[in-house]
Amino acid sequence: MRKVLVANRGEIAIRIAQACQELGLKTVGIFSEADRNAPHTRWVDEAYEVGPPEPEASYLNGSRIIQIALRAGADAVHPGYGFLAENPDFAAACAAAGLTFIGPPPEAIRLAGDKVRAKIIARNAGIPTVPGYDGDDQSDDALIEAAERLGFPVMIKAAAGGGGRGMRLVRTRQELAGALASARREALGAFGDPRLFLEKVVSPARHVEVQILADSHGNVVHLFERECSVQRRHQKVIEEAPSPGIGPGLREKLTAAAVVFARAVGYVNAGTVEFLVGPDGDFYFLEMNTRLQVEHPVTELVTGLDLVQLQLLVAGGDRLPVTQADISLRGHAIEARIYAEDPTAGFLPAGGELLVFEPPAGAGIRNDVGVEAPMTLSLRYDPMLGKLVVYGPDRATAVGRLRWALSRYAVLGVASNVGFLLDITGHPEFQAGRTFTDFIETHLRHHSPPEAPSGEALAAAAVVGLKGPRPISPWQADAWRLPGISTAASLSYQGRAVELQVGRLGAGDGWEVQSPAGIFFVRPERSRPARFIVENGSERRVVWAVRTPTAIEVFDAGRRYVFEPGRKAGAGPVTAGGGGFEGLIAPLPGILVKLGVQEGDRVEALQPVAVLEAMKMEHVVHAPRSGTVRRVYFREGDKVPKGAVLLDLE
Repeated sequence: MRKVLVANRGEIAIRIAQACQELGLKTVGIFSEADRNAPHTRWVDEAYEVGPPEPEASYLNGSRIIQIALRAGADAVHPGYGFLAENPDFAAACAAAGLTFIGPPPEAIRLAGDKVRAKIIARNAGIPTVPGYDGDDQSDDALIEAAERLGFPVMIKAAAGGGGRGMRLVRTRQELAGALASARREALGAFGDPRLFLEKVVSPARHVEVQILADSHGNVVHLFERECSVQRRHQKVIEEAPSPGIGPGLREKLTAAAVVFARAVGYVNAGTVEFLVGPDGDFYFLEMNTRLQVEHPVTELVTGLDLVQLQLLVAGGDRLPVTQADISLRGHAIEARIYAEDPTAGFLPAGGELLVFEPPAGAGIRNDVGVEAPMTLSLRYDPMLGKLVVYGPDRATAVGRLRWALSRYAVLGVASNVGFLLDITGHPEFQAGRTFTDFIETHLRHHSPPEAPSGEALAAAAVVGLKGPRPISPWQADAWRLPGISTAASLSYQGRAVELQVGRLGAGDGWEVQSPAGIFFVRPERSRPARFIVENGSERRVVWAVRTPTAIEVFDAGRRYVFEPGRKAGAGPVTAGGGGFEGLIAPLPGILVKLGVQEGDRVEALQPVAVLEAMKMEHVVHAPRSGTVRRVYFREGDKVPKGAVLLDLE
């Protein structure tokens, strides 16, 4: 290989480009119209537009990607993860065009990628599998009968997929029919295949996966295990290596089973075999991911191996340069996925203008990022902003470094999960290593914004609020020019009004803010307009703050605070139509795939009333309170913009 086309975007495209460059390989990138100025386009040697913003017309357009590869003179394609990474037809088309596919052979993808067929292969190889139903009869009657035979709760899964799409946890018989219909729709939209299978829920259980590498000369090695139990919406949030709940004996059994399965499907290149580990130490095969994993950096840090470079060497026909005896564990690594999403609203993805993005730096900290500020974040793509990865000689040190790094993160302009990650990593059960797949559901099911702002955040918000381009009076404009003149400032946080006094200290010296939390001195950083040094007595720390068209956002010690300038306490919800009607607002743009009510229906508080599909996943919209539906504004199949009124409740 001399030149590699990277068929992906974001942080993984940058990661692959770096590995290629370290091996002296030229790189070719692709970008959609929405990604024309994205950071990954500048990490490659040359980049080509692949199509419109929609993934189906760009990053999933295999024939167009192959055309670009041939035009650019590439002789290999690395798919990264997501998009076409586990598509056997794309792998076969690359080979037919004379391009090396940097991943497993198409037949191995077909065998392992079909979750039902993979379970059969595992059973035939003597590997335990979760009790369930994977029969050919896909009728509701057959699936309902199988669920009743297994006993509730059961898990519905998509036969052709992963990444949480098409997965539903069903606790009662009454939930099953609706969950089957929803899972089928999501599986069909995400994978083009509506087939489902059922698994008995193992609880409490750890989600543990084993990284394997195989070459075309018959050599297969494992790189030990990762723990991936902390999940939301069946998608991983925090991963670590090694697992805090796996001892040497169980580790040996898990890694041996992973190697056996890889050999059974004729696997070549990097892959991951996933297991559930029950409370008694029994383990069950779940699936194999036939690609590089998002969480591969934690394995790299504890083994000292570069997985992407090893992928490239194996794809080029080389033997693995390491044997099993050469690979050992050292220290502990943890990865936290930084998402543009709102944990207070069911982890809905958050698009918009990213105004501040500042990952932390320090000893034992690695940042794999694919965004920069300012930048527009599209809801068409995965909402992951980056991966914060930390390393330490032991787990306690790694957890401490992760919490320190999270407290130094700054994301403004869009919602993020940084504060939620601090809540996870500060929980006693997480710190003790007692993490199971129901961790978030059990311990952190309801997440709210901070109840009250820090004094530092309040002070920075007051300064940014009055420092806007259009002061509300000439008196306030004069206040910024004349030291010693104090100006009143009014802010609202979570519906509660706060009154402050802000005075200029002098040219370039900053401001004095008198607040209910005390007196603070706020000083700007010249080279970074959104960054302020806030002092309160002997305490001094960095705070980030920006003004948006509708609010003032502050990031302080890993927490995001959103203030409304001048809004009075007790202001009501957004309404539509007046006359006592409350509009139910679409929390994100998407397709209205299901409307569960019609005009005149009575609904109860928190009752599901609509389902929106966005990014190949379904999001349920609930009634904010009891009431009567007086008007419906959209029909099933309609495109709904974010913030649109779906219906009026009286």
